[in-house]
Amino acid sequence: MVQITYVDAAGTPRTVKGEVGSTVMETAIRNNVPGIDAECGGACACATCHVYVGEDWAEAVGPAEPMEQDMLDFASDVRPSSRLSCQIRLKPELDGLTVTTPARQG
Repeated sequence: MVQITYVDAAGTPRTVKGEVGSTVMETAIRNNVPGIDAECGGACACATCHVYVGEDWAEAVGPAEPMEQDMLDFASDVRPSSRLSCQIRLKPELDGLTVTTPARQG
């Protein structure tokens, strides 16, 4: 299991555990984390699972692939740390990951 902390736009953290191999988005949905809409169910076909990856985690998470970068064009308030949580697959090295959800999705 991997621990992930989701911080909402108001600064409230929620720490949950996710299974290695699942995604940050799937873990949020399974744990009723607010701020992750995931309208496409993780198909990288919308931008409603947008998160900001904590600065300390950028290297471990890695960069967005071209398809994800294209979908981020549809997200609100995109920043250099923006990622789609459906594209971040959990691995042991991400134990303790922190992501922040934007004020609104899409």
